[in-house]
Amino acid sequence: MATPDPAAAYRPLAPARTDLVAWPDVFGTRFIVFVDTEEEFDWAAPLARDAHSVSAVAAIPDAHRWFADHGVPLTYMVDYPIVADPRAVEALGAACADGVSAIGTQLHGWVNPPFQEALTPFNSYVGNLPRSLEAAKIDRLTDAITAAFGTRPIAYRAGRYGIGPQTLTLLAERGYRLDSSMRARYSYAADGGPDFSDIGNAAFHAGPGGSLVELPLTTVYTGLLRRHGTTVYRALGRLPKGRGLAARMRLLSRVALTPEDMPLPDALEAIAVAAGEGVRVLNFSFHSPSLVPGHTPYVRDAADLGAFYGWWEAVLGDLARRGIAAASLDQVIAAARVQR
Repeated sequence: MATPDPAAAYRPLAPARTDLVAWPDVFGTRFIVFVDTEEEFDWAAPLARDAHSVSAVAAIPDAHRWFADHGVPLTYMVDYPIVADPRAVEALGAACADGVSAIGTQLHGWVNPPFQEALTPFNSYVGNLPRSLEAAKIDRLTDAITAAFGTRPIAYRAGRYGIGPQTLTLLAERGYRLDSSMRARYSYAADGGPDFSDIGNAAFHAGPGGSLVELPLTTVYTGLLRRHGTTVYRALGRLPKGRGLAARMRLLSRVALTPEDMPLPDALEAIAVAAGEGVRVLNFSFHSPSLVPGHTPYVRDAADLGAFYGWWEAVLGDLARRGIAAASLDQVIAAARVQR
């Protein structure tokens, strides 16, 4: 198999200033939590079409109650193995009966029919597929979610953040209103995926006629060199252990807002930086299999699960002290379109 050419990767441009979302003053600074609701699989093994289960959905009701007790609505980004499982549909349907949580779409192309592509890392980024095949996969999943939950999804995330040059147009044509596939300041070009190096944390209008709200996953540079973050971080990647050494010396760290592999002190510093930089919607996420020990590298045992909830407890307390309130998917979309 040919080695992917990073120079040929799909690289979305930074939005024009006129495309940035003008959040209403009354909206304030808010945060939203997306749950990548997906099958369990061996993260260290090659991707497979059938080597997975969906047993971790049994933990969703308790987790949902925990977040609800803390005043946090969740947006569940559901993929095909989840929507094809009656137990998962029942658990998620009950959770979203609260009237503020929501079901969105997450497309893992390698387990989402139709299966017309070879199973390769390059093709796992669904935006790399031919337009007709990407469209067919989106349609199959969108229709399945609509049939299962009785409501057509309006929020989308590509598995592995794998959007391509046609994705936003395809989503707009199907009535989607928000995409959250862009992971600010990350690049997957070395593996054949997209490069989001030019994408920051600000939400912006995208797609045909700006019909979609793009809400990147929040990623913050912290440390003494953070103002030169992208340039320095890229250069450090060319040095053996350069990024780890810079992080230990508190010169530069790249911190995503997730409890998965992001230490609590780093996350709290990232929240402070994001708020100080004027980010109006902080976008948090985690994977649903992390709710049960042993399914992801981030929650391997009961101690890790306790740390997972401890991370959230501290982060939610910090957000509350800063006056940053939780927002539902509907609230974010409505506020983003007020000034459009």
